[in-house]
Amino acid sequence: MDSLEEFDEVVYEPDEAFVEATNVHQFMQAHGIDDHKELIERTTSDVSASTASGGSEDVSSGVEWFWDVLPDHLGVEWYEDYDAVRDDTDGPQFTEWYPGGSLNVAHNVVDRHAGRDAERRNKVACIWEGEDGETRNLTYHDLDRTSNQIATYLESVGVGTGDTVALYMPMVPEVISILYGCFKAGAIAVPIFSGFGVEATATRIEDPAADVLFTADGFYRRGSQVTLKDTADEAIEAADHDVTDVVVYRRFDDSDPDMTAGRDVHWADSVAAADDDYETKQLDASDESMLLYSSGTTGRPKGIVHTHAGAQLQAAKEVYFGFDLQPSDRFFWVSDVGWMMGPWTLIGTHTFGGTMVMYEGAPDHPNPDRFWRLIDSHDVTQFGISPTAIRALRKQGDEWVEGHDLSSLRLLGSTGEPWDPESWLWFHEEVGGGDTPIINISGGTEIFGCFLMPLPTQPLKPCTLGSPGLGMDVDVVDETGESIADDNERGYLVARDSCPSMTKSLWSGDDRYLQEYWSSFEEPPLWDHGDWAQTDDDGFWYLHGRADDALNVAGRKVGPAEIEGALIEHEAVNQAAAVGVPDDTTGTAVVTYVVLEPGYEETDDLRAGLSEKVGAEHGKPFRPREVLFVDAFPKTQSGKIIRRAIEATYTGEDLGDMSSIENPGALAEIENAR
Repeated sequence: MDSLEEFDEVVYEPDEAFVEATNVHQFMQAHGIDDHKELIERTTSDVSASTASGGSEDVSSGVEWFWDVLPDHLGVEWYEDYDAVRDDTDGPQFTEWYPGGSLNVAHNVVDRHAGRDAERRNKVACIWEGEDGETRNLTYHDLDRTSNQIATYLESVGVGTGDTVALYMPMVPEVISILYGCFKAGAIAVPIFSGFGVEATATRIEDPAADVLFTADGFYRRGSQVTLKDTADEAIEAADHDVTDVVVYRRFDDSDPDMTAGRDVHWADSVAAADDDYETKQLDASDESMLLYSSGTTGRPKGIVHTHAGAQLQAAKEVYFGFDLQPSDRFFWVSDVGWMMGPWTLIGTHTFGGTMVMYEGAPDHPNPDRFWRLIDSHDVTQFGISPTAIRALRKQGDEWVEGHDLSSLRLLGSTGEPWDPESWLWFHEEVGGGDTPIINISGGTEIFGCFLMPLPTQPLKPCTLGSPGLGMDVDVVDETGESIADDNERGYLVARDSCPSMTKSLWSGDDRYLQEYWSSFEEPPLWDHGDWAQTDDDGFWYLHGRADDALNVAGRKVGPAEIEGALIEHEAVNQAAAVGVPDDTTGTAVVTYVVLEPGYEETDDLRAGLSEKVGAEHGKPFRPREVLFVDAFPKTQSGKIIRRAIEATYTGEDLGDMSSIENPGALAEIENAR
């Protein structure tokens, strides 16, 4: 077994009063579930579930029982109830969830909270802060009115059920109305990351054949105005598809973007002038709600298809149980609406009439305490961020956290990649005060949620992902598909069953969908998520990075995050990245790139010391063949290092799809590494 000794100590233990006040505890009480182990078995195992708590008489699966009782427990409203929980006649690859049922996400997140007699009508749905310090509050009444105007406008330009609408927007409150307005009209929303360049944006317009595009003049980033409309125009020109209608939102008071006659309209002259009375469409549970793109290593990005029922229930389930959303909470997750966590935050929070916080700009502008100041000023209760972003903020020093009142925080969250113990503990102790659980989650755009997620009622060890998410039948298997979870060995993270939010297929068709996710283990069919996973003797789950990123040196495998963790522990190292490159002797050799702390010199002695440190912790075969110095890494907008770009640059291979990179200039850093 690969060692998990550095993670072995329980550092968080919830007290009884906290546990008994949580949403998940109330669910357990309602269904006669005594402890966490029973809860996971009851909701994920392929065993008969008790019908005493309200499940259907013909239930044969714990997964099915859970997804049957969940909508009522969460208060999700249907126009027409479903005839069955699911139809899996064609196997888990093509399961239809809630056949016969009809609903609309927009009804659950807006309509029912904004009615004239609704108690949440004037409650704040979004607290927005711009990078320039401007703040705005959006109530449910505001949200309902504007999303109705969006839906009315869409119908006026011929958008109907199943048509695609692209959102290439900055993080301003209007993006919420656009998303929900699409839902209301039955259109399929296609969110596009606001940091994408021409090629990536063009692909996401062309592939779904979006006739309507919402964009803006620009946004603020690191104190500067970043133009968006010019990029949108170039992307439309580059796309092999004619966009017929472009709505331009004005973020800057003094802007005068170029407008194409007959195609482009200002927000003020179109959406703001539209009728704000609109009847939300009743849609089938399996009707598409969003098309979210996930970047591929090569070729075109994958268009991932989500339904109204799936997106609604998965996001609501996770925010309610995993992040214990309460009526007075203020939920903030660092994400662009173009990434999965953006719509996930919106749908999850607004299902319960909650308040979410949205921020426009960079995490360290004008100073590295931007997030700590934001948490303090807006009394944020749940705060989610990537491990890489925390590593970068941690290196800025504890003094940036000190002096800010973070006592409003109830839970912390993270996703995107494995943690190193030192950074996890810093987040837990310095930001969370040592008594705030870190809900470290992992899943993906493909399931609009998480396969693994701790519950706030669980004890935690550093870096753990807790256990399988409720209703998620996941396992760890070897190369043959045999379960090794109970053996505590490292293996492949797979799903043995589907869930409502699992992508219906890919927009490009079933062939690529089956090849990407269902071809590794075909009998029985298993969803291969592509991550290395492992459990320890106490039942805690861990991830070790992408299986396709694993460094296989002389027949032994280690995750890049483990090599990087050893380097980051050195006082001279600010950030690190490890990749595998071809080697005549060992098959693969480790090459590492390092960003140093200010004041440290790039010397051969330091190189040797870093190499020896990796060898001492992971064995001589994993000592880096090279330790190279750079000033920056290519990263996504959420702060994740794009290792495949680093590896391809080193080996001279095709970079593939680089649409997710925020700082393309960093690739030159890798080429000229010292």
